[in-house]
Amino acid sequence: MRIAYVINSLEGGGAAAPVPAVTRVLRAQGAEVEVFALLRRDGRALAAIEADGLTVHVRDGQEKDHAAALAWLDRSLAAFKPDLVWTSLTRATLLGQLVGLRRRLPVVSWQHAAFLKPANKVLLRATQSLSQLWIGDSDNVTRLTAERLGVPAERLTTWPLFAAKGEAPTARPWTPGQTIELGSLGRLHRVKGYDVLVEALASLKAAGFAPPAPFCFRIAGDGAQREALTAQIAAAGLDNVELVGFQPQPRAFLASLHAYVQPSRSEGLCIAAHEAMEAGLPVIASSVGEMPFTVLDQRTGYVVPPGDAGALADALRKLLAAPERLADLGEASRARVLERFGADAFARTGAAIYARLPLGPDNRR
Repeated sequence: MRIAYVINSLEGGGAAAPVPAVTRVLRAQGAEVEVFALLRRDGRALAAIEADGLTVHVRDGQEKDHAAALAWLDRSLAAFKPDLVWTSLTRATLLGQLVGLRRRLPVVSWQHAAFLKPANKVLLRATQSLSQLWIGDSDNVTRLTAERLGVPAERLTTWPLFAAKGEAPTARPWTPGQTIELGSLGRLHRVKGYDVLVEALASLKAAGFAPPAPFCFRIAGDGAQREALTAQIAAAGLDNVELVGFQPQPRAFLASLHAYVQPSRSEGLCIAAHEAMEAGLPVIASSVGEMPFTVLDQRTGYVVPPGDAGALADALRKLLAAPERLADLGEASRARVLERFGADAFARTGAAIYARLPLGPDNRR
């Protein structure tokens, strides 16, 4: 089977990040896969995809030149001659569905986001029948896909988009005399809630909170909110909070921490939070997406309401007030994610989905 894997962009930290792991499973089943990116953006996902041996076709275009993007994708797939189109995120899905319809190709579509823009929800609901199979990246997103897009159960399945690796680097436990290293990893975008995090840290400082050990906070990632967050951090006088930019080795960054915070307003699975647990870190997470089902409150970290700076500050206070508990919480965190998202389970789920993939009208399994 020849699969054209269509993605919105090669932006680092976005939906392109899981492409190597997903396509590795598909190729293990005998598929030939090539990747088609509608935009380059920062291009930071490209190296990892190419390092996995995948051919990547990248369009030179803009965010909203949809007619040009559709024409490029149609030409590209006509040349590749796939048996199936596999899409990820709204733009790639809508254009992939149109090319699939024109070329009489079946389409399989990911759903990653717990939040969809109203216009995108309307469009995807109207075209949902053009994808023969929909895949939610978590139980939560699968449920939302059924509700908001009206996809029937027989055309809907779940593939949790995270494969925990037992050999991934793990964090060193905090020891007395050390600075407590906290961090987060993600795009500097409002949906990630970093403004809420800064507000929570500012409230702790204003209240005179003094933990038994000094702490610092590193936020890794780039995005449109960098300037606003920099100003907010400076206005609050938070000299222990730093925006450290994009990290090409996210697992190494996580292993340098003692605890992790994911203050998102909306998420699907949230790979970064799960990678933090894999690294043996206690996690403070918003109760959005799959996170409240993986993070066990007061056992592997803390779960707080999204957008609630007061609740987030309280969880940070509890975590920082007892640094001697960080290692035990982190150990429980790692055990939890390895049990729930082991690599074998990831591969088995992908193989089962591959077995039910539809083929074009001129092909036989």
